[in-house]
Amino acid sequence: MNDEKRRPPRTPQTGVRAQELLRSLGTALATPTRPGEALLARASSPWVRRLPYAVAFASAAALLPVTVVVLVQDYRVPGGLAGALATVQTLPLLLAVTRPLQAWWVISAADVAGGFVLLASSGVDGRPWPWTPMVIVGYLVLMAALGLRERRRALVGVWLATGAAGAVFEVVSPNRAAGLTVLLFVLSGTVLLVTATLRGRGEAERRLVEQETISEAERARRTLLEERARIARELHDVVAHHMSVITVQADSAPYRLPDLPEGARDEFASIAAGARESLAEMRRLLSVLRSEGAEGERAPQPGLDRVQQLVEATVRAGVPAELSMAADLPGPGELPQAVGLSAYRIVQEALANVVRHAPGSATRVSVRGDGEGWLHVLVVNGPAEGPAAPLEGGTGTGHGLVGMRERVRLTGGFLDTGPLPDGGFRVAARLPLTTPKDLP
Repeated sequence: MNDEKRRPPRTPQTGVRAQELLRSLGTALATPTRPGEALLARASSPWVRRLPYAVAFASAAALLPVTVVVLVQDYRVPGGLAGALATVQTLPLLLAVTRPLQAWWVISAADVAGGFVLLASSGVDGRPWPWTPMVIVGYLVLMAALGLRERRRALVGVWLATGAAGAVFEVVSPNRAAGLTVLLFVLSGTVLLVTATLRGRGEAERRLVEQETISEAERARRTLLEERARIARELHDVVAHHMSVITVQADSAPYRLPDLPEGARDEFASIAAGARESLAEMRRLLSVLRSEGAEGERAPQPGLDRVQQLVEATVRAGVPAELSMAADLPGPGELPQAVGLSAYRIVQEALANVVRHAPGSATRVSVRGDGEGWLHVLVVNGPAEGPAAPLEGGTGTGHGLVGMRERVRLTGGFLDTGPLPDGGFRVAARLPLTTPKDLP
């Protein structure tokens, strides 16, 4: 009773760990290893990764002294020759963990040489020949390492070489062979078949996973293309249609309404020009969305050379804006396209915000370089002189500022935005005049 009370309670942890080790071992045996890697090197358990080294060391440590003793005492082989022969037959098993084919060349040559040494000894009569029991055990361990690592062609070559060596000894002394050559040939083939089957199963599973990954990527790519096509259809059917209607109405207004004053005619012309420009941008966007590659991006992108047009369009919309551009700015071909496009979009979005949220406010746009490799874009507007656009309601989603920050970050620049004490707003961007990787 006292002994039972002293025993610690049994827990299922030991059984669970054993199951995990066996599961990890099974997975590792079915996982192909690359040339130069140790056997089972990709196992998740460190104990399984150490297993090939333990098996190789235990096999060499057990077979080496036994082989020496048997060769000296039973086969009457001289001690020095027996030690050398046993060393060459067993120690290369340690090499088999990482290079089993090289280990096979050494061990197979030593085994063949050992067969002839035993044939010349005085104690061979009545004892196993040409393979001793230690040779058979070590050779099967080596076959397991080969089957888990080498290709099928190499395994077939090793197996046929094993049979050829046995056939030579059968011819040399058929009475002494006593079927051991056939036994080793069958056993080695069985071990090679089992281990190669495990390895082939692992390779088949790996290929299946790769194909599933490729198929998943293709499905994701197809879904993306379908979504892009759907967005393009929606933009074409909704936005492009309405913009076309606006363009037609603005262009035809002076003809439909002949008594319009000159100011109204100019306003309709400005609306038509803005709508046509928006349609051109929309067509470029649709071409990008509908193409798998980047064919749509081959069209010239807006840059600093079109900032003047943005300011003029803003002035026509009723905002007193002025532009200040430095004369020493790089030309369209000298400025990186991403930087020029980002500067254009920042000015475009900032002026659009002024029109929506601060109509009539005095606005100043400045684009200049600082002589240190940076382009400075500044858009500053004063307080609103009139109510905000009815469609905006005086509020916004904030997506425009987010888009500005994303563009500036992609070019490696900096953006500073915020309200001014007088009720105006400030947008200041600093963009690199070279690509980010060329910056100091």
